[in-house]
Amino acid sequence: MSLITTSEDLAAVCARLARHSFVTVDTEFLRETTFWPKLCVIQLASDDEAVAVDALAEGLDMTPVFELMANEAVVKVFHAARQDIEIVWNLAKMIPTPLFDTQVAAMVCGFGDQVSYGELVQAVCKIPVDKSSRFTDWSRRPLSEAQISYALADVTHLRDVYRSLRARLEKTDRTSWLADEMQTLTSVSTYEQHPDNAWERLRNRARKPRDLAVLMEIAAWREREAQSRDVPRSRILKDDIMVEIALAAPRTPDLLGQLRSFPRGMERSRSGADILAAVERGLARDPKTLPRIERERRSSGGGATVELLKVLLRQVSERHGVAAKMIATVDDLEAIATDDRAKVAAMSGWRRDLFGSKALELKHGRLALTVEEGKVVTLEWRETPESSVDAA
Repeated sequence: MSLITTSEDLAAVCARLARHSFVTVDTEFLRETTFWPKLCVIQLASDDEAVAVDALAEGLDMTPVFELMANEAVVKVFHAARQDIEIVWNLAKMIPTPLFDTQVAAMVCGFGDQVSYGELVQAVCKIPVDKSSRFTDWSRRPLSEAQISYALADVTHLRDVYRSLRARLEKTDRTSWLADEMQTLTSVSTYEQHPDNAWERLRNRARKPRDLAVLMEIAAWREREAQSRDVPRSRILKDDIMVEIALAAPRTPDLLGQLRSFPRGMERSRSGADILAAVERGLARDPKTLPRIERERRSSGGGATVELLKVLLRQVSERHGVAAKMIATVDDLEAIATDDRAKVAAMSGWRRDLFGSKALELKHGRLALTVEEGKVVTLEWRETPESSVDAA
């Protein structure tokens, strides 16, 4: 039975899946018209079976699924897990554990940045993935055979991908590298959406402390409204309009209505009054209590250093078969260029061993980059009587 629609069948299949060392998991959901993602289907597979669970089936008790997700004896395997985990968190306030994300594992194993499921299946299993139902409406019932087959393919091939990546990680002794990455995916803070933190999505749009103070209040109001009404943020107020309000800081309905992008008539509504109240709260904030507005870190010299660090990052990435994005971000490089003790991921753990220490050597002239046979290589300056330069 590939489609599960009753609580009895779901309990039975989850009991069988719990006997295995791992299960592969995927979800189909909609969120175009809602704030919270709406779970429509969840797919589960072990070595013995693969099922699609109709999460919208009337009277279906999803408790066995959440118990399976919490079962410490069973590894839950996802590809690009963040949105799937967000759904589980919203529904059950728990995070699947232990967790294995094949997209992250693929980056550690040198498959490139954010490799897609189809690309990974093609590379590992040597078969194409059918994407004909990719943009289907998963909330419509009944589900067609084509939809069910498409959904199941996302967990059946994942079994072989998982085995292959796990073997590569063990062979290269990089299992601990993946564990480091899973910490973010399994952290509750990754999925909690506090209205007071909503401004961070737009933090670079504020020019001065007053703008930021108003933006923080407007963003918090919009977040609360979107969550309580379960609609996308843009349905409440678009980002550009929020920034315009923050910069203008209107204090009356007439001034609010005069803003070029503000919805006509909204200034006289309850929402208009709420926005004006948020503006007042922002203006009343003590500037000394506000987060610091980060300015552009680059200087003329710093920019040149960053460009060299990018070349080094690519060289290290290619040499060790690890996605560059996994090792360091552009923000990391900018921080390293200006501060030897930058508190960024690239300067700790395996990343420092692989890249961070070399970045400092390059920055201080103790490491050089050159090209040999079409490839970038590093040259390390060694303090010897002859002051020779040796290839690293």
